[in-house]
Amino acid sequence: MGRFDRMGAGGPLFIDVTWHPAGDPGSDKETSSMMMASTALNYCGLETVLHMTCCDQTKETITAHLHKAKRLGLKNIMALRGDPIGEEWLEEVDGFNYATDLVKHIRSEFEDYFDICVAGYPKGHPEAESYVDDLKHLKEKVSAGADFVITQLFFRSGTFLKFLKDCQAVGITCPVVPGIFPIQGYHSLRQLVKLSKLEVPQEIKDVIEPIKDNDAAIRNYGIELAVTMCRELLDSGLVHGLHFYTLNREVATVEVLRRLGLWKEDPRRPLPWAISANPKRRVEDVRPIFWASRPKSYIYRTQEWDEFPNGRWGNSSSPAFGELKDYYLFYLKSKSPREELLKMWGEELTSEQSVFEVFRCYISGEPNRNGQKVTCLPWNDDPLAPETNLLKEELAKVNKRGILTINSQPNINGKPSTDPIVGWGPSGGYVFQKAYLEFFTSSEIVTALQTVLKKYGQRVNYHIVNVKGENITNAHDLQPNAVTWGIFSGREIVQPTVVDPVSFMYWKDEAFALWIEQWAKLYEEESPSRMIVQYIHDNYYLVNLVDNDFPLDNCLWQVVEDTFELLN
Repeated sequence: MGRFDRMGAGGPLFIDVTWHPAGDPGSDKETSSMMMASTALNYCGLETVLHMTCCDQTKETITAHLHKAKRLGLKNIMALRGDPIGEEWLEEVDGFNYATDLVKHIRSEFEDYFDICVAGYPKGHPEAESYVDDLKHLKEKVSAGADFVITQLFFRSGTFLKFLKDCQAVGITCPVVPGIFPIQGYHSLRQLVKLSKLEVPQEIKDVIEPIKDNDAAIRNYGIELAVTMCRELLDSGLVHGLHFYTLNREVATVEVLRRLGLWKEDPRRPLPWAISANPKRRVEDVRPIFWASRPKSYIYRTQEWDEFPNGRWGNSSSPAFGELKDYYLFYLKSKSPREELLKMWGEELTSEQSVFEVFRCYISGEPNRNGQKVTCLPWNDDPLAPETNLLKEELAKVNKRGILTINSQPNINGKPSTDPIVGWGPSGGYVFQKAYLEFFTSSEIVTALQTVLKKYGQRVNYHIVNVKGENITNAHDLQPNAVTWGIFSGREIVQPTVVDPVSFMYWKDEAFALWIEQWAKLYEEESPSRMIVQYIHDNYYLVNLVDNDFPLDNCLWQVVEDTFELLN
């Protein structure tokens, strides 16, 4: 998933996930083709094409897979015959034997729901009677309902341009996208050539053979070759897009795209939070702020919703969040391995102050006492967001004193929507924020905080809750508080982030559970370290504060300072 996020930063039109017949591809296993495609779409916000083959599957099984793909929000299928499991293709009695049949079936069962891609072979399919005969079969696939073609890899731009001309000559008018394979290593090239039954041109062999044991040299050559070929294709005026075979290795492809000027990292965000590409979520434009650093968890917990908030969050007396019980799932657990987490969070904790120091190091960027940088916490699996850096100094101070912050935002009063740090939405707009602070802290601090908050009245809204669900608040019952909004030309005010009292109680369960699931379970049962984390889980409170007077200086730091003065 980290690779999805890294490659998604360049703004691809879509990514595709191959179908592995031997790996239970349509199952719910986290590494199945179906689940990987769903993850890319739903959790990483990437338009996704799922490959699907006829191989070793009945018509009934294929139909079930397609229904499942639709249920998961997938709308794009690459219809393939697939390679035989053994040496030769065995007739599928109750299935399909050609990609054309699969395309016809998808159109018959699902009409226009799916966009369908099919494969083209610039040198002809290795099993075809002839190049001309293979073009005829490609025309049949397109006529059966395919929307576009992606080609097998090739080594010379002229090969593709001739193929494109020949496709047009037989009446194929849909887009034909060239498949580009940047050579990344000697063995991967040999394996791919073996599978695709292609012949590597002699001039490429002459370069690669002498450097076959030098992966860096081969990769550099492969990048140069791919850049040259792509430029020739794009300069022809006939090619309007490129499809890259990455083999799950992004470095070479990203470098090719950078050299072509096609790697477009746009720091502007359509909304302040990470969006999903699931069709049913496309209208969604409001979320509670609590999941700001855990968008994948929020998407998981709301995946069964039939409708998503659009325009306003509304009065949510029963938002029906799904239970977050499947902590083993790769989109819910930490990206870092256990050994790395222990180095960051402490192989041995000696007191609550040991925990305070972990939080402080995460905020400040300073290494911990073992010289290890803390790059994540259970509630924040990534380094600090750019806007959090605006609060870095104050956050580090309060974490050191036992205000363990897990979410925050500065107050913003009419910054341009193009601002590189806090901007979002289309250009020409203005964005606004109320200062927000969310943290765990002890019962002693909470007692003093309650006294201090009385003097701030309705300027500061607060929710204070413990693991048992005992809740203290001055918020209006069930009414959400907009904490982020934007004004854009020709549109109503957009308010994408709210503090919602009901959702907070669902978030509370997740936030407290992360102490145990991601931190305490790193240690042996009954160990002092585990007992310290367990004590915090059992006795601390989760607090959120909103300063409603956004045009004024943020008062939340003074609230905290007043609290500590009262304690002293």
